[in-house]
Amino acid sequence: MSDSEQFTVDSARQAAERDELNDWVGRFLASPGSDNPELAYGLTHPPRTWIGPVRLPLDQLNRLAGPPDHPVLVPVDEDEWRDDVDDLEDKVDDGWEPPPTVVTFRDDELHLEDGNHRVEGLRRAGEQEVWAVVSFETPEERDWFLARADQAG
Repeated sequence: MSDSEQFTVDSARQAAERDELNDWVGRFLASPGSDNPELAYGLTHPPRTWIGPVRLPLDQLNRLAGPPDHPVLVPVDEDEWRDDVDDLEDKVDDGWEPPPTVVTFRDDELHLEDGNHRVEGLRRAGEQEVWAVVSFETPEERDWFLARADQAG
């Protein structure tokens, strides 16, 4: 099974059902394409509490990197923004569903840890939401987040 087949919304859902989402995230972030074993370790050790995959509005994500005309921590000149964003946009337009993004909840905000290019490709394709797996420091923080989401929904 290729990484693109192994790391899908469905495979994340199956991992969540087995209570193995922490391990799924670690494998996903260390896999070719993500190539970020340091982030994988940092987000899974010690094990965290996860939910997902869930749909999140793109405008609620605090992005690490992106074009200068968007709220991001590190603006990247449009000319330097990786060429694959255009390819991702085209793939989304053709019906491709990207792997879930990896998000952390801290300081009452959603922080995009992995998936900046996917989110930009989705945004350019006109999408408003993204599939995500979300980590929390504690089960209590997760429960508070879920209760607040239930009240809002």
